[in-house]
Amino acid sequence: MADFDYGASAELYPSRRYAKSAREQYRRFKTAAEAIQYIMEDVPGSWLIGSFLEVNERRYDGDAIRGLYQSAGYPLARQRVAA
Repeated sequence: MADFDYGASAELYPSRRYAKSAREQYRRFKTAAEAIQYIMEDVPGSWLIGSFLEVNERRYDGDAIRGLYQSAGYPLARQRVAA
């Protein structure tokens, strides 16, 4: 994932198992970094299961999202990960 573009626009599809409202089931972000930050820091960690991020026509599952967040290339300041 060395070529991942954190500045590209992104669409986040949280698992319907957890996301109940239409707003929670789909969100568009100006940057992939912001989408990753949201799913890692603002919602419960269980949401990673079954969720995916779409960036530049490629999809990333929960494990890949976690890897992108933990990557040295992640451009935003990390906060506490949601429980």
